[in-house]
Amino acid sequence: MLSAEINPRNDDSQDDDLVFKALASATRRRMLDALKESTHTTGELCDRFPDLDRTTVLQHLRVLERAELVTGRKIGRERHLALAPLPIKRIQDRWIGDYARSAVALLQHLDSPDVEGKA
Repeated sequence: MLSAEINPRNDDSQDDDLVFKALASATRRRMLDALKESTHTTGELCDRFPDLDRTTVLQHLRVLERAELVTGRKIGRERHLALAPLPIKRIQDRWIGDYARSAVALLQHLDSPDVEGKA
């Protein structure tokens, strides 16, 4: 097995890979949008995607669940699905937030008056 020094990938980066893979599909992003509105049963989610058969919807759901973007709980015979936004927040905090802060700092620097240029 590789040591942490040789293989710098940790569980967080592997989790991030699963999230990016899940978000790479437009269908899965549409499923997350539907779950952002409200929880849905598996059947309701299948009904929202009439162009896909049930097996395909369930395969997409498995990818979302593996990335921990969707949680499900059984109530009787129904499985209720909900959005789990923490993995997306982790991506925001780790990747997007730093780039956004850098971009804002650069824009502020460009927007500030040039002190030496004023006479």
